[in-house]
Amino acid sequence: MPIIDQTKCPLKSGSIYPAPYDAYVAGRSSLRLGEAGGLTQFGANLVILQPGAKSSLRHWHHNEDEFVMVTQGECTLVQDEGGTVMRAGDCAAFKAGDRNGHQFVNHSDAEARFLVVGTKAPTERAEYSDVDLVVDLAPGEKSGARFAYRDGTDYAGPR
Repeated sequence: MPIIDQTKCPLKSGSIYPAPYDAYVAGRSSLRLGEAGGLTQFGANLVILQPGAKSSLRHWHHNEDEFVMVTQGECTLVQDEGGTVMRAGDCAAFKAGDRNGHQFVNHSDAEARFLVVGTKAPTERAEYSDVDLVVDLAPGEKSGARFAYRDGTDYAGPR
Protein backbone atom coordinates (compact mmCIF):
# COMPACT_ATOMS: atom_id res chain seq x y z
CA MET A 1 0.00 0.00 0.00
CA PRO A 2 1.47 3.36 -0.98
CA ILE A 3 2.17 5.71 1.89
CA ILE A 4 1.20 9.34 1.27
CA ASP A 5 3.81 11.85 2.39
CA GLN A 6 1.69 14.77 3.60
CA THR A 7 4.66 17.13 3.28
CA LYS A 8 4.56 16.53 -0.49
CA CYS A 9 0.76 16.69 -0.98
CA PRO A 10 -0.77 19.42 -3.12
CA LEU A 11 -1.94 22.24 -0.84
CA LYS A 12 -5.01 24.12 -2.01
CA SER A 13 -5.81 27.55 -0.65
CA GLY A 14 -8.05 30.25 -1.95
CA SER A 15 -11.45 29.54 -3.42
CA ILE A 16 -13.33 29.04 -6.67
CA TYR A 17 -16.17 31.13 -5.22
CA PRO A 18 -16.93 34.32 -7.13
CA ALA A 19 -16.42 37.67 -5.39
CA PRO A 20 -17.28 38.62 -2.74
CA TYR A 21 -17.71 35.04 -1.47
CA ASP A 22 -14.10 34.07 -2.23
CA ALA A 23 -12.96 36.20 0.74
CA TYR A 24 -15.42 34.36 2.99
CA VAL A 25 -13.10 31.36 3.32
CA ALA A 26 -9.85 33.21 4.08
CA GLY A 27 -7.78 31.11 6.47
CA ARG A 28 -8.88 27.78 5.00
CA SER A 29 -6.57 25.45 3.11
CA SER A 30 -6.55 21.73 2.37
CA LEU A 31 -4.09 18.95 1.70
CA ARG A 32 -5.29 16.96 -1.31
CA LEU A 33 -4.59 13.48 0.08
CA GLY A 34 -6.69 11.54 -2.41
CA GLU A 35 -5.13 13.38 -5.34
CA ALA A 36 -1.65 12.63 -3.97
CA GLY A 37 -2.61 8.94 -3.80
CA GLY A 38 -3.99 8.90 -7.34
CA LEU A 39 -7.59 8.27 -6.29
CA THR A 40 -10.29 8.94 -8.89
CA GLN A 41 -13.58 7.63 -7.43
CA PHE A 42 -13.67 9.75 -4.30
CA GLY A 43 -11.87 12.74 -2.83
CA ALA A 44 -10.05 12.79 0.48
CA ASN A 45 -8.82 16.11 1.81
CA LEU A 46 -7.42 17.29 5.12
CA VAL A 47 -8.99 20.71 5.65
CA ILE A 48 -7.04 23.17 7.80
CA LEU A 49 -8.92 26.04 9.45
CA GLN A 50 -7.02 28.85 11.10
CA PRO A 51 -8.69 30.54 14.10
CA GLY A 52 -11.78 32.38 12.87
CA ALA A 53 -11.80 30.63 9.47
CA LYS A 54 -14.80 29.03 7.75
CA SER A 55 -14.63 25.91 5.59
CA SER A 56 -17.13 27.09 3.00
CA LEU A 57 -20.39 28.86 2.51
CA ARG A 58 -23.13 26.76 4.09
CA HIS A 59 -24.02 24.30 1.31
CA TRP A 60 -25.50 20.94 0.34
CA HIS A 61 -24.81 18.59 -2.57
CA HIS A 62 -27.31 17.13 -5.04
CA ASN A 63 -25.20 14.11 -6.09
CA GLU A 64 -22.26 13.68 -3.73
CA ASP A 65 -22.07 12.20 -0.23
CA GLU A 66 -19.59 13.67 2.26
CA PHE A 67 -18.05 12.26 5.43
CA VAL A 68 -16.10 14.41 7.90
CA MET A 69 -13.92 13.51 10.89
CA VAL A 70 -12.27 16.16 13.05
CA THR A 71 -8.63 15.19 13.52
CA GLN A 72 -7.24 18.15 15.47
CA GLY A 73 -8.67 20.95 17.59
CA GLU A 74 -12.32 21.87 17.52
CA CYS A 75 -14.70 23.49 15.10
CA THR A 76 -18.40 24.20 14.97
CA LEU A 77 -20.63 22.40 12.49
CA VAL A 78 -23.31 24.88 11.39
CA GLN A 79 -26.58 23.51 9.98
CA ASP A 80 -30.24 24.56 9.89
CA GLU A 81 -30.59 23.60 13.58
CA GLY A 82 -27.69 25.83 14.64
CA GLY A 83 -24.14 25.05 15.71
CA THR A 84 -22.62 21.90 17.20
CA VAL A 85 -19.05 21.88 18.53
CA MET A 86 -17.01 18.98 17.17
CA ARG A 87 -13.67 17.84 18.57
CA ALA A 88 -10.97 15.39 17.49
CA GLY A 89 -12.58 12.03 16.78
CA ASP A 90 -16.08 13.41 16.17
CA CYS A 91 -17.64 12.50 12.82
CA ALA A 92 -20.49 13.76 10.63
CA ALA A 93 -22.02 12.51 7.39
CA PHE A 94 -23.92 14.42 4.74
CA LYS A 95 -26.02 12.39 2.31
CA ALA A 96 -26.47 13.63 -1.24
CA GLY A 97 -29.78 15.42 -1.67
CA ASP A 98 -30.21 16.36 2.01
CA ARG A 99 -31.08 20.08 1.79
CA ASN A 100 -29.75 20.86 5.29
CA GLY A 101 -26.71 22.94 4.37
CA HIS A 102 -23.50 22.61 6.37
CA GLN A 103 -20.22 24.41 7.01
CA PHE A 104 -17.48 24.31 9.64
CA VAL A 105 -16.26 27.37 11.55
CA ASN A 106 -13.20 27.54 13.80
CA HIS A 107 -14.23 29.68 16.78
CA SER A 108 -11.19 28.57 18.81
CA ASP A 109 -7.78 30.18 19.26
CA ALA A 110 -5.94 27.23 17.68
CA GLU A 111 -5.75 25.61 14.27
CA ALA A 112 -8.42 22.96 13.58
CA ARG A 113 -8.23 20.14 11.05
CA PHE A 114 -10.75 17.71 9.66
CA LEU A 115 -10.67 14.93 7.09
CA VAL A 116 -13.38 15.17 4.45
CA VAL A 117 -14.11 12.24 2.14
CA GLY A 118 -16.60 12.66 -0.67
CA THR A 119 -17.80 10.91 -3.78
CA LYS A 120 -16.95 12.26 -7.23
CA ALA A 121 -20.20 12.18 -9.15
CA PRO A 122 -20.04 12.60 -12.96
CA THR A 123 -21.93 15.89 -12.53
CA GLU A 124 -22.59 17.88 -9.41
CA ARG A 125 -24.70 20.76 -8.23
CA ALA A 126 -24.22 22.41 -4.85
CA GLU A 127 -26.63 24.93 -3.43
CA TYR A 128 -25.71 27.56 -0.89
CA SER A 129 -28.23 27.81 1.91
CA ASP A 130 -27.74 31.41 3.02
CA VAL A 131 -27.08 33.20 -0.28
CA ASP A 132 -28.75 33.14 -3.71
CA LEU A 133 -26.07 30.98 -5.34
CA VAL A 134 -25.64 27.54 -6.90
CA VAL A 135 -22.69 25.93 -8.65
CA ASP A 136 -22.66 23.26 -11.36
CA LEU A 137 -19.40 21.44 -11.98
CA ALA A 138 -17.68 18.32 -13.14
CA PRO A 139 -15.30 16.78 -10.56
CA GLY A 140 -11.75 18.08 -10.80
CA GLU A 141 -12.66 20.79 -13.29
CA LYS A 142 -12.16 24.02 -11.35
CA SER A 143 -12.37 26.05 -14.55
CA GLY A 144 -15.59 24.23 -15.44
CA ALA A 145 -17.49 25.60 -12.45
CA ARG A 146 -20.58 27.58 -13.41
CA PHE A 147 -22.04 29.82 -10.72
CA ALA A 148 -25.63 31.02 -11.05
CA TYR A 149 -28.50 32.37 -9.01
CA ARG A 150 -31.12 29.83 -7.90
CA ASP A 151 -33.34 30.90 -10.84
CA GLY A 152 -30.61 29.74 -13.28
CA THR A 153 -29.40 33.20 -14.33
CA ASP A 154 -25.60 33.48 -14.57
CA TYR A 155 -24.08 34.94 -11.41
CA ALA A 156 -23.14 38.62 -11.74
CA GLY A 157 -22.69 39.64 -8.10
CA PRO A 158 -24.79 39.61 -4.94
CA ARG A 159 -28.43 40.58 -5.35
